[in-house]
Amino acid sequence: MILSNQMYKWATDLFPLNRSLTGEDNLCTLKYLQQIIPQLKIKYFKSGTKVYDWEVPLEWSVTEAYIEDQYGNKIIDYKDNNLHLVSYSEPIDGYYTLSELKPHLHTLVDQPEAIPYKTSYYKRTWGFCLNYIQYSELQDIKYHVVIKSKLFVGKMHYGELIIKGKSDKEILLSTYICHPSMANNEISGIVVTTALAKELSSLNNYYTYRILFIPETIGSIAYLSRNSKTMINKTLAGLVITCVGDNNNYSFMPTRLGNTYSDLVAKYVLNMYTQSHIEYTYLQRGSDERQYCSPKINLPIVSIMRSKYGTYPEYHTSLDNLNFISKEGLFGAYEIIFKFLNVIEHDRIYEPLYTCEPQLGKRGLYNISSNQDSDDLINLIAYFDGKTSLLEICKLISCDFFMSLKIIDKLLENHLIQRVK
Repeated sequence: MILSNQMYKWATDLFPLNRSLTGEDNLCTLKYLQQIIPQLKIKYFKSGTKVYDWEVPLEWSVTEAYIEDQYGNKIIDYKDNNLHLVSYSEPIDGYYTLSELKPHLHTLVDQPEAIPYKTSYYKRTWGFCLNYIQYSELQDIKYHVVIKSKLFVGKMHYGELIIKGKSDKEILLSTYICHPSMANNEISGIVVTTALAKELSSLNNYYTYRILFIPETIGSIAYLSRNSKTMINKTLAGLVITCVGDNNNYSFMPTRLGNTYSDLVAKYVLNMYTQSHIEYTYLQRGSDERQYCSPKINLPIVSIMRSKYGTYPEYHTSLDNLNFISKEGLFGAYEIIFKFLNVIEHDRIYEPLYTCEPQLGKRGLYNISSNQDSDDLINLIAYFDGKTSLLEICKLISCDFFMSLKIIDKLLENHLIQRVK
């Protein structure tokens, strides 16, 4: 499969970059994506910009970070794995005893081979992460700590793509670009969203698509501070796309009240087109649905994931690497999300042009293909009332939405129904 190979290649290329809330590698990520989807616009917020109750942080850059023992042996080096350095660590160059160093070290006793992922975005400090095996072997000697980093007034970059459709009603696709080398909880969302954006850019869409590549939390807050009025008026449905690369069951994160059009479509697609999935509640949220669904914003944004963030042991560790995701996992998520979008694109309301049950046989419509098709046809015409949407009907009668579209075409050809909206 060409697309699955492409997505995994994109993932391999983007995986090594040290993304954070800000920084050169965020910009490098966006420039890479711009080569695939040239219409993508790279924009930014300046450090210090007030965005609701928050403030855009200083820009952070790092060129070197390591710990060496008193004999000059490097025991931890950021260049070996960017998870070794706590994101947003301030610069440091000093000597520490083991007891002085340990408060700045992070490890996972229960996962002795994993390097944890840690950040300190809003508190000035520094730190290193290492696996527990390495941590337990540290000797009670002096250590030289070097972090060549900078925190300065700069920019927080993000990517925005608006694909115009026939309608100005919008579908939002949002993913984040703020984690370093983690495959499922970062790269998978980026590459699946990129594949969707590339495909949608080539289609004659009914709806307009707003596609975002932003830093998580502060990025969505900043973007909403600039665009919320438009989005509140225009957003019909949407997804936060994250954790979509592994081969595990699908997961669903609803909106705050779980009663939006996005909830309806996502549940239908997952029930109809996946073998099984796990439904979570909004109380188990953890990504940008927090911002998009907040009370004064209240956008209809859900998440369709593979393994939900925070539920798999590899999450936020070095074990969330390219071996944890797969071509099949990425492509499967792409297909399910594309079905979600296609249902929305083709969901309409129809009303009957007949009174009582129409005579199907004289139109050659009875037993049009199979018994199932006949059952679906008979059930569909029983529910067309000019008020109930095609998706709602398909859900009621357990009909494949995309099969129903073929039946719709035949009914329209025979002037038995007409589209209301």
